[in-house]
Parts: sequence; structure tokens; C-alpha cells
Amino acid sequence: MKLPPIDIGNIDFKLTIGGLVLNVMYVKFGYFYSSMPEHSHSLGSYELHYIPSGQGVLIAQGNRYQIKPGTLFMTGPDVTHEQITNPNDPMAEYCIFFEILSNDSASMNKHSILRDNILSELLISTPFWFGTDNGGLMKLFEMLADELAHYRIGLHHMATNILEMILIQTIRQYSETHASTSVPLKSLDDSRMVIIENSFLFQYATITLSQLAEMLGLSTRQTERAVQKQYGMSFMEKKKQARMSAASHLLLTTELSVTAIARQIGFTTVEQFSNAFKKFYGMTATQYRKKQV
Repeated sequence: MKLPPIDIGNIDFKLTIGGLVLNVMYVKFGYFYSSMPEHSHSLGSYELHYIPSGQGVLIAQGNRYQIKPGTLFMTGPDVTHEQITNPNDPMAEYCIFFEILSNDSASMNKHSILRDNILSELLISTPFWFGTDNGGLMKLFEMLADELAHYRIGLHHMATNILEMILIQTIRQYSETHASTSVPLKSLDDSRMVIIENSFLFQYATITLSQLAEMLGLSTRQTERAVQKQYGMSFMEKKKQARMSAASHLLLTTELSVTAIARQIGFTTVEQFSNAFKKFYGMTATQYRKKQV
């Protein structure tokens, strides 16, 4: 099956769902030729994941879910998750990453609010949902890809409508089966939020506070405050969490030695890594690997 590519990162899309205004950070399509390590999103941000083909496993909040063609799931604020692909049948994914900006009820008429507020309530109260799409999302992603490929007049309006339809069709499918409880939400500057999140996801081994500050165009003090606001912890605490999550992933999914893992996640010596790991997990890396087998 030939799947149409989508890559939206530089077009400003603001969506209205019920009484909420959603800021779309990006929409992407790609194949998982390697697994996505454990991570979580910052306060106020969500990711919609649609898997049109391929196989894999989602580990979310300590639970395992089998991914197959047609799988649809949403990961919201502070939901720890990782995606493990099947190398013989790599997952393809359409992903929409968005942030809740505000409650914009004033801009909507009373009838619309009464009719659609269940959508916003479901979104906010369900930071994690997993299921199988029965709302025809593939056709909507094909429509979106076609609009982006041809760049016709009215592109922005059409793409906005399609993105809203994708989100509404997803939220309509929510049930109590795999829903979790609500969490408090906040919003942050969109471009800086993406930079901060990606730095801890992909550069956890080497990123420093001063490097992140330079990437954000902020002072180190402002950057420290931004990280605290986004994750509820300091830069060093978040970096440690990201490194330990990566270490856990490598211990459980590879046969790399403890020394090699220590080096890969940015520790100068295996002794430093071992002390940090034991303090974080309450056991040595070797004990952790054996316990999880």
C-alpha cells in the first residue's frame, strides 16, 4: 500500500474543538525503522498517532498494547510511552502534535458550545486513549496530503477543516476501555516547547543548559524557568530522567554492556552511571536487566 507523505512544520494552524483552541506544532508521516524510546509530553501538549500499516508494541503507563494496521491512539501530558517497531514489518505513522492554547468560548455561539463541549471535555479528561480506527481516518489523511501536494487556492482553510475532522473523528471513538484520568494542563510558547521536548528526547546524552538556552534564544535563567514550567522539574532533573529512561530502554531491548550503555547516554565513567542508575531505580543496572527478563 502506497501511503501519501505529509510533513507540516512551518504552516500556522489553529484549530477549534468545542470551546478549545488548539495550536498544531507539526503533522508528520514516517516509518519506524527503529523504536522510539520512552518519553512523555509536556503540560498542555498531545500527540495523535495513526498507524495505517505495520506492526509493533506500545508501552504506555506501564501497560503493553499491540499495534497493528488501523491502530489509533492519543498520548497527552505526562503520559510515559515508547513505541517498539517490528523490524520485519515496520510501523508507518501519521502523527499530529498539538498544544491546547486556551478556552475560546467567547468566540463561539451558545448553540455550538452546547453541541460540542463534550468533545473538549473528552480531550482534556482523557490524556491517554488506545483503540482501532473506525472513523475512516485514512481517507482524511489522503485528502490532507492531496491539499498539501497541490497548494490550491483555499489550502489553509481546507487543511484546517480536515485537521479538525481528523481530531473530531478520533475523539468520537473514545471509550472507557483504555481511558485514563484527567490531569492539569498549561500552555507554553509553541516553537520553544518543541525545541525543549526534542532536546530531551534526542540530545539527552549531551545537551547542556547553556546549549538549550542558545537554541531557545533565552538566558540560562529564563531557560531553567521554561523547563520548570514545562515539566515541573529542573533542567538537571529532566535530563537525568531522560537519560535513565534511555538506559532502561537499552538494558531491556539490547545486549549492550553496562559500560557501553553508560557511554551512549553521556556518562564519562561507568561508576558515575552506576551510582546515578542505582539512586534513580533503587537497584543496579545488572539487577534491573535480570529482574525485567
